[in-house]
Amino acid sequence: NPLQYQKQLRLQEARRLMINEGLDVSSACYRVGYESPSQFSREYGRHFGSPPSKDVRRLLRSA
Repeated sequence: NPLQYQKQLRLQEARRLMINEGLDVSSACYRVGYESPSQFSREYGRHFGSPPSKDVRRLLRSA
């Protein structure tokens, strides 16, 4: 489904921004086009399996 693919790309870009550019969750959320940080966090958690801040901390520790 094209909408799901677009959402996936936005979530991946937000993840990249938080990891590589050090953006906080809200900044990354707005940068990729979400209007609600809570909606963004919910969808991020569904897609990646954990909330954005926890996921990013884990990825930065393992890098």
